[in-house]
Amino acid sequence: MPHRYFTQDILGNFARITGPDAHHLARVMRAKEGDEITLCDGQGTDMTARVTDVGPEAVMLEVLDRTPSTAEPPLKVTLFVAYPKLDKLETIIQKGVELGASAIQPFTSRYCVAQPKKEEQKLERRRRIALEAAKQCGRGAVPAVEAPVEFSALPGLLAGYDRAILLYEGGGVPLRTALEGLPENGRLALITGSEGGFAPEEAEVLCKAGAVQVGLGPRILRCETAPTAVLAAVMALTGNFE
Repeated sequence: MPHRYFTQDILGNFARITGPDAHHLARVMRAKEGDEITLCDGQGTDMTARVTDVGPEAVMLEVLDRTPSTAEPPLKVTLFVAYPKLDKLETIIQKGVELGASAIQPFTSRYCVAQPKKEEQKLERRRRIALEAAKQCGRGAVPAVEAPVEFSALPGLLAGYDRAILLYEGGGVPLRTALEGLPENGRLALITGSEGGFAPEEAEVLCKAGAVQVGLGPRILRCETAPTAVLAAVMALTGNFE
C-alpha cells in the first residue's frame, strides 16, 4: 500500500505537511514537485494531493480530489481497557487500530496490577503508535487514545453509547446476542478487565449502568488478548470484514 500522510493543516484546496512526515516525504521518498500522494485529514476523508513545493520544514500540496475513506467501519467501537502492566497497552492500541477501533480508553480497576505513572509522556507515545498503525493499515481516521480514568468514571462515560458490552469471566449472554439490534452506524463500548479480571461488585456497577454482560466460552483470555479478539469478532459479526 502506498504511503499515507495525515494532516489537518488544510485550507480550501491547499494543504501542508510538517514534522516527521514532511521529512519522510522529502528526504526518504524524495518527493518532487508534481508527485501525487494520498493525504488524509484524520477524520475519515482521503484525498489525492499533488506536491507543489518541497522545503526544509514543510511540503506544500494541492488537493485534487476528496473521497470518504472506505477503511472506516460505520460502527464506532471504543475499547475500554483495564490498565495492564508492561507494554501490553501499546500492543492493544496497535492491534485495535488495525481492527477498526474508533477510540481506546484505559481505566484503572480493583485488580489492576499496574497503576498509571508519567502518563503525559506515555500518552504522547501511545498516540504516535495509533497514528503509525493508522497509516500502516490504510485508515482514514486516527483513533483517539485517551488518558487513563478511574473505574468510577465509567458509568458516566457509557451513557453516550448505543450499547455497552462487558466481557466478564463470570459468563453472560453470547456476543452475537449482545449485538442484536445495534444500529449499523451505532456507537459500541467494549469493556475488558485487567490481569486479575473484575471484582463482582465492579461487574454489578457496570451492568446497572446498562452494560450487557457477555461470556466468551470456557477459556479465559489474557488481558491483552481479550480486547482485540472481541473486536475482531464484533467486526466479523457486524459485516465489517466483508
